[in-house]
Amino acid sequence: MVAAEAQIPTDDGDCPGEVLAFAESGYLSWLEVCSWSDTVEVTLALARRTLRR
Repeated sequence: MVAAEAQIPTDDGDCPGEVLAFAESGYLSWLEVCSWSDTVEVTLALARRTLRR
């Protein structure tokens, strides 16, 4: 089950991907970083920087 999701915004307002957190029996079971862009490399490091704002 998807427990949480967050889009990854960039400074120019683009959204090249998202982060999905999955839970099973109340515990985090999987973390996925998805890319929707061919021009922006979406990584967990990019997600951490942009989602902290």
